[in-house]
Amino acid sequence: MKREILITSDGSSTIHLPDWDEQYHSKNGSINETYHVFIKSGLREVTEDNVAILEIGFGTGLNCFITYLEAKKNIHYVGVEAYPVTAEEVEKMNFIAVLEAEKESETFKKMHAISWEEKHLISDTFSLTKRKQFFEDIEDKNTFNLIYFDAFGARVQPQLWTVEIFRKMFEALKENGILVTYSAKGSVRRAMQEVGFVVERLPGPPGKREMLRATKKSIQ
Repeated sequence: MKREILITSDGSSTIHLPDWDEQYHSKNGSINETYHVFIKSGLREVTEDNVAILEIGFGTGLNCFITYLEAKKNIHYVGVEAYPVTAEEVEKMNFIAVLEAEKESETFKKMHAISWEEKHLISDTFSLTKRKQFFEDIEDKNTFNLIYFDAFGARVQPQLWTVEIFRKMFEALKENGILVTYSAKGSVRRAMQEVGFVVERLPGPPGKREMLRATKKSIQ
């Protein structure tokens, strides 16, 4: 499938798939989307001191990198990706420049250079495990405090937004765990609710009216 580098509205880059008219991040701003959906609405809502995060769609590593930059606590990050981006594509991403994070440029490179299927220490307080895996094969149970659900949209990959997938997400979370996603589709919200999530509609990132946050409430 053809892949192109696209500059989004906030000046940051993404990968565009013209055959699907889909991209890895929002055309209205890759970095803006990450901060709004995953950091503000997700990471900052977690109260635990040690946070285990599962990312559905590691992609360009942007969500992981910004989480590293913004983390105020110990993070174990697991990024799942069936089709990793190439080294050449990573080189073309301009996240370091736009974020003015030149001091951490080697960290971003390290996140992509480390081996898959192994836990790596990125810093004293941040570890990363990258898993080359189809989302349908995730079998984690009661493991994560937070899920970044950043799969391609339901328009092009509806099989990733089903009751079956969200049941896996529900099971992977600890009690009171949170899942955040840029999607606000009614079918997605209903699938989340069917497996037991309590779902909130929140104001969306630039270009989107709403997004969803789902919580696995404690059993009373």
